[in-house]
Amino acid sequence: MDVETVTKQTSEMMELLLRAQTALQSAQETAASKAKGEEFSIVDLRSVTDAYAAALPAFLEQPYETLARSQRMWIDWAQAWHAAWTGTAPETADKRFRDRRWSNDPMARGLRDSHIALEKATEQFLTLLPGQTKESLRVRFYTRQLLSALAPTNFLFLNPAARERFVETEGRSLLDGMRNLVEDLERGHGRLDIATNDPQAFVVGKDLAITPGKVIYQNTLMQLIQYEPLTPTQHKRPLLFVPPWINKYYIFDMKPENSLVRFMLEKGHSVFLISWVNPTQEHAELSFEDYMKLGPLSALEAMQKATGEDRFDILGFCIGGILTTATLAWLAARGDKRIVTATTLATMVDFTDVGEVGVFIDRDRLVALRAHMAEKGYLENHHLQDMFSMIRENDLVWSFHVMNYLMGRKPPAFDLLFWNADSTRLPAAMLLWYLEKIYIENGLRIPGHLSMDGTPIDISKIDVPFFVLATKEDHIAPWTSIYPTTSLLGGPVKFVLGGSGHIAGVINPPSERPKYGYWTRDDYPADAKDWLKGATAHKGSWWPEWSDWIDSHSPEARVPARVPGTGELGVIEDAPGSYVMTK
Repeated sequence: MDVETVTKQTSEMMELLLRAQTALQSAQETAASKAKGEEFSIVDLRSVTDAYAAALPAFLEQPYETLARSQRMWIDWAQAWHAAWTGTAPETADKRFRDRRWSNDPMARGLRDSHIALEKATEQFLTLLPGQTKESLRVRFYTRQLLSALAPTNFLFLNPAARERFVETEGRSLLDGMRNLVEDLERGHGRLDIATNDPQAFVVGKDLAITPGKVIYQNTLMQLIQYEPLTPTQHKRPLLFVPPWINKYYIFDMKPENSLVRFMLEKGHSVFLISWVNPTQEHAELSFEDYMKLGPLSALEAMQKATGEDRFDILGFCIGGILTTATLAWLAARGDKRIVTATTLATMVDFTDVGEVGVFIDRDRLVALRAHMAEKGYLENHHLQDMFSMIRENDLVWSFHVMNYLMGRKPPAFDLLFWNADSTRLPAAMLLWYLEKIYIENGLRIPGHLSMDGTPIDISKIDVPFFVLATKEDHIAPWTSIYPTTSLLGGPVKFVLGGSGHIAGVINPPSERPKYGYWTRDDYPADAKDWLKGATAHKGSWWPEWSDWIDSHSPEARVPARVPGTGELGVIEDAPGSYVMTK
């Protein structure tokens, strides 16, 4: 590297350091200006330290076992180094170390294998903690976070691929990584907002959410889209999609080849879809009941005006599925038979075991949340993003740390991660009620515990045919916690387990080269794992299975295709509408 290059790179680095300092200083000044109640982090350090303090007696009460497992931990660590140096170490399937350079020399192998051995031994060590207590869950979770952060992949001069790239580029990769880091700090206004996708790769309405349709109804909370038909005739019953409001609706309408909306239009369905507003302070008092009344119930009334029909199919995803289930219980309590079939995707109604999300949510956090949202009236979108990223820290945090900062590369264009980053705010009243009544108190599980718009609800009174999809690697709604839905509803249930996780397992379209399969079984033993043992594995997408299921409940003759704007409701604007565009 010549003097001119060194001088230029040094100058660039100094400029970047100044930009980083400015961003961090701005964040500190903003934090200093906030009242104490406004200070909020999804990670509560006090609860973390309390959890470790509460865990200590469990180890002291088992001194011999604690000592034995501690010794085992360091023996396994040392044996991993020995195997690496002698060339007897087996290869690993750990995605963090898939680069061939981790196997090329004893030092890299030793760093890799000793770290993996330490993680496994620590996991075994922590089985000494009691059961599924909140404190034990937190200790396991945050210990894993620490070990994931300390992985040799995450350090420039321990990672052979990053080290080699640094040499090859004569230090340019480090400079590019620093630039990526500074841009992430600036985008987050001093908070590290790690880029997981190329924000310029897609434009909503041009690349994503492009299935032709019209907004035919809107209120303060949502716009209702009716899609243009893709077949000359359509099923008699219209189909309503209820998306989650944690992100934008177009998870259902990504690119044409993986759009669930387009798939169902091609199957001859008359598709309507809710596009939720991105809440601001003026929406602070909107409740979960308001989401029901201004969401699915208003949509059904608008669909009846648009089509003349009074019987419908409905689908809800994630929290949209929870709202759908609560709405169906409310309709059942009132004897309302407008819904003929229901579908939920990645939706829990039994919150007995919420998985690692439970690390972040308890009554103490509700107090902090209430104080934090008192002035703004909503929760900023990045808090939930951070929470979900921590649950899959190696995939959603550290892999991008390596790519963006150590390798100095930009993340590739990926539509699902682009959507994931396009998150929304959450209104205070809705969020606090939901977390307390549904999440903490498990209110949907208890007949009559919850009331919606003055009516006590009981999900066991839902007697419509129900299609329930869970996904095997879901980190937000564990499939074993979705499975109890099969015994909680009052009508016939079809449970399907998809491959992959919360998003990729749902948006798994039919293709010539299928990514993930799914499992089915016609009976439902009490234990979810027993169900899986006897389930039949299928290759490819679950979408046709669902389409066939709906068709089996649709004996009516088809009707001429419905064109948006030809019913009682006129066209307000073209899809995707204006609500989805609000950042």
